[in-house]
Amino acid sequence: MTSATIKLFLPRGDAKSLRTAEISNWTGKAVAAPRTELDELLAREELDKAGVYILIGNDPLTNAPRAYIGEAEVIRDRLKQHRTLEFWVAAIVFVSKDENLTKAHVRYLESRILAEATQVGRFKLEQNQAGGSKLPESDREDMEVFLARIRQLLPVLGSDILAPIAQPTEKNRRDGVLLCRIKGAEARGQRTANGFVVFQGSTAVLQDRPSAQQRHPFAVTMRKQLLADGTLAERDGLLRFTKDSEFTSPSTAAAVVHGGGANGLVEWKTKDGKTLKELDEVAEANQRTE
Repeated sequence: MTSATIKLFLPRGDAKSLRTAEISNWTGKAVAAPRTELDELLAREELDKAGVYILIGNDPLTNAPRAYIGEAEVIRDRLKQHRTLEFWVAAIVFVSKDENLTKAHVRYLESRILAEATQVGRFKLEQNQAGGSKLPESDREDMEVFLARIRQLLPVLGSDILAPIAQPTEKNRRDGVLLCRIKGAEARGQRTANGFVVFQGSTAVLQDRPSAQQRHPFAVTMRKQLLADGTLAERDGLLRFTKDSEFTSPSTAAAVVHGGGANGLVEWKTKDGKTLKELDEVAEANQRTE
């Protein structure tokens, strides 16, 4: 990924309030705001332009992350129409400072962002596809550069909608994939910047532990949710992960695999049997000697 110098401006001095973001030597600009400041966002002059936008929130029934990706020649007019959408709590807008984005450009960006967000699978999307547009080769290359900058800015602005779930750190690349085994189930995973990812194809035990409902109800609830949204599916007497799934910690991931509480630091191991706790202790010792 290309390095970047990001300029983040907080008009109110609050990182969760309305804010703008720019990258050195980039013609684009981002403006983000919570829904509670929609009027202030609509008053910004940047919203007179063509651009793409992402509305972010949670599904009211499942609480799963939910998003709407759109484009417009005049962003302000389109966002006004979305007051009727209940789920979203924040908006992120991307425009061009030099006003060179046309309707064809923003339709292309919308289609590309939607395709990537669908592939990443972190959010339930309000729409399945966008019309897109055919652009000359040079314009497509320009828009791919624009999209690369959008990818860089989104996490800074509070959204990982385009961040692939399986992003092992350099340390974990050296350690290799970690394994969690129990009663015929075998899960494979690694630490990530957000917690811990269990890879597609991993398996978990079919039944919850008898004591799980009383002692570890969070594991029972999470497994039910993963079954309901299709992340887990019953197959050959086990539960199988149908896609990469990220958890907040190794222990949370291990609890899903075990069907009850589990200490992820000792349950996740390398293929030669070293626990995650042992790997951390080695890393800490090495750091002290450097």
